[in-house]
Amino acid sequence: MSTLASPPCVHAPVPEFVTAPGLWSTALELSAHLPPSTKVDESLVPMAEQGELLPSVVISALAGFAIDAGPAGSLLIRGVPTGDLPPTPASPTSHSGKGLTSELILLAVARALGQPVGYSAEHGGALVQNLLPVRATAATQTSTSSSVDLEFHTETAFHPYRPRYLLLACLRSDRAARTFLCSIRELLPYLPADVRRTLEAPRFRTRVDESFGGTPEMAPGPLVPVLSGDPAAPTLVFDAELMFGVDVGATKALAVLRAIALEQRLAVVLEPGDLLVVDNHACIHGRSSFGARYDGTDRWLQRSFVVDDLAPSASDRVGRIINTVFS
Repeated sequence: MSTLASPPCVHAPVPEFVTAPGLWSTALELSAHLPPSTKVDESLVPMAEQGELLPSVVISALAGFAIDAGPAGSLLIRGVPTGDLPPTPASPTSHSGKGLTSELILLAVARALGQPVGYSAEHGGALVQNLLPVRATAATQTSTSSSVDLEFHTETAFHPYRPRYLLLACLRSDRAARTFLCSIRELLPYLPADVRRTLEAPRFRTRVDESFGGTPEMAPGPLVPVLSGDPAAPTLVFDAELMFGVDVGATKALAVLRAIALEQRLAVVLEPGDLLVVDNHACIHGRSSFGARYDGTDRWLQRSFVVDDLAPSASDRVGRIINTVFS
C-alpha cells in the first residue's frame, strides 16, 4: 500500500486504482512464455499493444487521465504483478535474469497513453529502465543516487522532445525513500501575481543534464518560460538544479516556485506492485534520500517515458530511440 509521509500535506491526494491478481492473467500468461533473454525493445511493443493485457479499470483510468490529469497531476495503479524477483542488480544495465512481466505491463500502459520512447543517452535508449542505487553516483542529482534528496524537476526539462508521461513501477521498496510530487494546480493558488507573470515570460534557460552529456562549459538551452499554455492549467517546466533565471527577477521567481513546491509537496512511499503515472506537463517530482546497502536488497523501480506522438522527434530518432545531440 502507498502511504503518505508525515506530517499531512494539503496537496491533492493521488487517485488510486486497485487491481486484483486475477485481472492480470493475460499479461502473466504472455510473459511466462518470454525467456528472460528477450530484449525489451521495439519488438516487444506490438505484444504490449494487446488490449487484454490491461484490466478494464486501468484502461478507464488511463483514458480519463489522458483527458484531464486532475488536481494531483498523477495517478497510482496498485496490485500490478512484478513476477519473481532476483536480487536488485548492481547497475541499471546489468542483466538481472528476471522475467518480463513488469516490462510488458509498463509498455502496455505506455501504449495506452501514447508512444513509449527511449533516449540514447539514458541507459542506452532502453524503453524500460531499471532505477536503483549505484555507489559511484550516490551523491549526484541522478536517478541512481541515494544519499541526497533528488530535487524537484520536470523529466528532461532541457530536452526539446521531453516525455509527456513518466511511468514508475515499484518492484522492491524502501520505506525511507519517498517520491515527492507537486502539481501545477497545487502551485498556482500560492504564486504571487508578479511571480506568475515572471514565470510566464521567456526569461529562463536550462542546462543539459550530465547523463545526457551536459558539462559546465556547455551552452545552456534557449530562453523559455516556466509556465505556458492554458492560463487555467498551464504547462509547467522546471528543474531546481538545472534551470536558472537570466536576470534578478527571474532568479527570485524560481526561488519562490521552489519554496512553494517544497511546502505543498505530497510524499508517497511506493510499494511493490505500485505503478505511478505522472503527467510531465502538469506535475514535478523528486525523491528523498535513503540508505543504500548494495547487497541485492535495495530499492528497485522501473521507468518508462511516453510521448504523445512520435512525429515531432522524427529527425532525431531511430525507431523509438531519440538521439538528440547537445553541444
